[in-house]
Amino acid sequence: MKSLKEYVEKGLFYKSVVEDGSDIIFIVDYEGEILYHNDSVEETLGYNSNSLVGKVFFDLILPETLDKFKTQYKTSLAKRFNESVEFQFLCKDNSYKYLEFNSINLKHKENIDGLILDCRDITQRKEDAAELLRAQKAKEQFLANVSHEIRTPINGIAGMASLLSQNPTEKEKATYLNAIKSAADNLKVIINDILDLASIESGKLNFEQIDFNLNDLLSSVVDSFIVQSKQKGIELSYTLDEKVSPILIGDPFRLNQILINLISNALKFTHGGFIKISCQLVKKSDKMQDIRFDVTDTGIGIPADKLTKIFESFSQADASVTRKYGGTGLGLTIVKQLVELQHGEINVNSIEDKGTTFSIVIPYAIGTASKITKSTSAFMKQNAEQTSLKDLRILLAEDNDINRLYATSILKMWDCKADTAENGYVALEKVRNNDYDIILMDIQMPVMDGFEATKAIKMSGSPKNKIPIIALTANSSAKDIERCLAAGMNDCIGKPFTPESLFAALVKYGQQKSEEHHPQAVKEHIDLSYLRKISNNNTEFVNDIVNSFILNTPKAVKEIKAFLEAENWIKMEEQVHKVKPTLSMIGMPVAREKAVEIEILTRSQQDLPSLKKLALEFCDSLESAVAELKVMGY
Repeated sequence: MKSLKEYVEKGLFYKSVVEDGSDIIFIVDYEGEILYHNDSVEETLGYNSNSLVGKVFFDLILPETLDKFKTQYKTSLAKRFNESVEFQFLCKDNSYKYLEFNSINLKHKENIDGLILDCRDITQRKEDAAELLRAQKAKEQFLANVSHEIRTPINGIAGMASLLSQNPTEKEKATYLNAIKSAADNLKVIINDILDLASIESGKLNFEQIDFNLNDLLSSVVDSFIVQSKQKGIELSYTLDEKVSPILIGDPFRLNQILINLISNALKFTHGGFIKISCQLVKKSDKMQDIRFDVTDTGIGIPADKLTKIFESFSQADASVTRKYGGTGLGLTIVKQLVELQHGEINVNSIEDKGTTFSIVIPYAIGTASKITKSTSAFMKQNAEQTSLKDLRILLAEDNDINRLYATSILKMWDCKADTAENGYVALEKVRNNDYDIILMDIQMPVMDGFEATKAIKMSGSPKNKIPIIALTANSSAKDIERCLAAGMNDCIGKPFTPESLFAALVKYGQQKSEEHHPQAVKEHIDLSYLRKISNNNTEFVNDIVNSFILNTPKAVKEIKAFLEAENWIKMEEQVHKVKPTLSMIGMPVAREKAVEIEILTRSQQDLPSLKKLALEFCDSLESAVAELKVMGY
């Protein structure tokens, strides 16, 4: 066996280092002729053994960089050693790879006019550096966009608040308050986009697998944009292919989010014409359907060379778009990732000044109407029982004065009995000395935070450890929610919360108390607050919608009852479906849910007695609503 000393003395390492090494070794003369190269050129560059011998090194350099390379090469001729000289070298397949050489000048030791070039493939390094630079620039642009987007509404809020303190008229006050609300909504959109992207990229976004009615989802999404589209003079509509099974299993919230993003985008960049949402069956098996959703607009379109950029994080087709239309550039990124995480795909076709079509295909399992019926009935029953929250005893633990004022003002509007605590320690003392039905607990508070206070309440031996505790937290990621639940909290509401989300939580956990005060279902009353909000208190618009409802509803009720009597279920359902979109605007969520259940029971026809009873209740609700609106002076 050879000794290491003998191995070195005889130069046996030459083959391991030079012939079989991973580096490419060239020996070239001062004029650039290649006299030798090792076999590593095959693996890295694709050339066979000795195939480059006799060629001129310069002829294989990327032409537009040749002058710069020759300057560096000339420098190597004057030095004993040179290092880290980058260049692009022609491969066998006619592509170019980034290489880097360290040179040994044989003139200085051997008195030979030649160089040994030890070359390494740095293509990946260069690509990584370029990608890092691109990402850095994109994030810098994103931060600039977000900074602008945040500053603009904050300035608006501060300005409007200042004007409110200067004794404005009632009309001016309403205008200022609407401006503040609009600015706050813009801020929430930005924050939600950032949080959604963070959840997606961390892999912590969960998808529901529940039954839902696709037709109802599409109708609800379109309803939510109807006012904006009318104000811009844009026709907004949707179609649902009859071949598509209306009951699906999947995540309706994420589909809703995808469609809202795409329709919002279409509305932003469309100034006339139409926006159409079409839903078609692509492929169907016994248990699955691949469904394609097309959102088509007649907007400004997207340049062909920008189409590949629009789905990238932090980017829009053009920086000027951000300046003119606003936005963070995250909407389409989120849409693409939500689609792909559900094993779907998204494509876009666009012609400048003509319009754009975004197409998504998502596979869904086929669901059953009975499961939706069950959940819908439960929702209706719950809402009927929970129409009022009067006398619900609530403790609000919140250290921020403005948040405390906001929440208590809402609770007083609902006739709740609200008590407050500025930190967890005070909350703990108040729980010991008073009786509460629900505790609303902020997380980050001085003295004692929400986690500590919750653990102390839940660990107490008294019956008060059963009081439902709902977290109010600005940190609403999956990890934060898990931490809240682990601490013993029953639920979480993300900040900034809406009255709707707070009401839903109080309804859910205040059931026992509400039943004590309201054992009988209370008739649903008209609530025009939503209609006023979406129309910016446009009295003429509100009057038009309400008067149209009063005029058309009696005829619809008459036809529903006639078709019910004749047991013409299809025609009856058509009439119910026509009325349903207006119910959200009039502020009748319970009646709208009845409409949804009527549609489901009609299609399944599995429980006709319940369908008849529900249809009559629906007609009663409509007649009561018309009577109430007339009493209100319409």
